Amino acid sequence: MRSDGSLSVKIAAAFGLAFLLGPLLIVLVYAFTTEERSFVWPPPGLTLKWFGVAWARPDVWAAISLSARVAAVATLLALVLGTLTAMAVARSRFFGRDAISLLVILPIALPGIITGIALRSAFATFEIPFSFWTIVVGHATFCIVVVYNNAVARLRRLSGSLVEASMDLGANSFQTFRHIVLPNVGTALLAGGMLAFALSFDEVIVTTFTAGQQQTLPLWMLEELIRPRQRPVTNVVAIAVIAVTFIPILLAFYLTGGDEQTAAAGK
Repeated sequence: MRSDGSLSVKIAAAFGLAFLLGPLLIVLVYAFTTEERSFVWPPPGLTLKWFGVAWARPDVWAAISLSARVAAVATLLALVLGTLTAMAVARSRFFGRDAISLLVILPIALPGIITGIALRSAFATFEIPFSFWTIVVGHATFCIVVVYNNAVARLRRLSGSLVEASMDLGANSFQTFRHIVLPNVGTALLAGGMLAFALSFDEVIVTTFTAGQQQTLPLWMLEELIRPRQRPVTNVVAIAVIAVTFIPILLAFYLTGGDEQTAAAGK
């Protein structure tokens, strides 16, 4: 019975992985197709031509540059604001702490279209023109949540006696943060930053409401799918997006997974 149960679980897992990864494999195949205008299965032929075409298109590089700059700035803001908020919530007790914690995580719990409409309305109310910074603000709303969740979970595991001992030995708040708190939460912040960058780099919904006429890479891909010039180029760029988002997520997984195993071994 155990063997049958184990086999059924493995089969179910295999079907689940095929369902999730199958579309990615199709994208990979269509990046090499010789057909330019339509999706024909199986592809009539294979070629590396589209990688050179994508490399030479300035609109692709402009979109990649904008997405990378937005993701970098949004991640930096998230690391600063998310860490400070996590320290206030995890290391202090005050009236309304739970309400503040709920409000911090609310942007990632709400549908992206609600956040996008709210931000667009706010920008219109205060007559703020769409720019690089409106996109950054939109992305920072959910990037902060990712960093906050990682930081607050790690800070709650940090023994308060270490901080108290540091202060008793004459260290000021900055020295305590630098030598005690930061080394203990560093991997959590790094993992949160990587996840925030990956989420920002491929974000579509909130960006649609905050970008105006600018095109981040996901918006460029969406337009190319609607009004394609060279369909395979979109698939080539999609492979680059998969790589850019997959690597930080994988590293974040190993960083947080390793910490959990270490904590379990210590127990």
